[in-house]
Amino acid sequence: MKNPIGAKNLLSPFPAVLVGVNVNGKPNYMTVAHCGVAALIHIGISVRKGRYTSTGIKDNGSFSVNMPTAAIVKETDYCGLFSGSQADKSRIFESFYGTLGTAPMIKQCPINMECRLKQTVDFPNHEIFIGEVIQTYCEDNCFKDGVLDLAQLQLLIYGAGKYWTIGEPAAKAFEVGKELEKNGEG
Repeated sequence: MKNPIGAKNLLSPFPAVLVGVNVNGKPNYMTVAHCGVAALIHIGISVRKGRYTSTGIKDNGSFSVNMPTAAIVKETDYCGLFSGSQADKSRIFESFYGTLGTAPMIKQCPINMECRLKQTVDFPNHEIFIGEVIQTYCEDNCFKDGVLDLAQLQLLIYGAGKYWTIGEPAAKAFEVGKELEKNGEG
């Protein structure tokens, strides 16, 4: 039986990412769980209004999306617990810059996406920043047979108040559903 539980957004899990910005000339990183594909090469991140990170995004017109692994879960959590206005989070990671030169990225993350701000969507308590991916940087070990190796990477995801990693695949996309057609069920 299904029970109504009220208007709750239970989309889960989310990728746990570290958003990088320059604020007052210094790298700052913020943990964000509300991050997703806005279009093919566009990423949307939702940030509560008034956050220190928002200033850097607006001032520079850029940000980075860094995908952390289980190896840096403590650092990732720390960046979500403390504001850059209170803590110098640039000291935790080794930063580098790419094409734009204004969006710091984290060397300890195997995947980094450098984004140019394209649009800001205003909500009462949050702003959604939509960025165009200008360049993506990956370590060599991110791929196996030309495909992103999600199980091996141990990228962090967030759900139900905990950090998780991705395990083994359940089925091959765009393939397993064809079995319903073959069996006359589709």
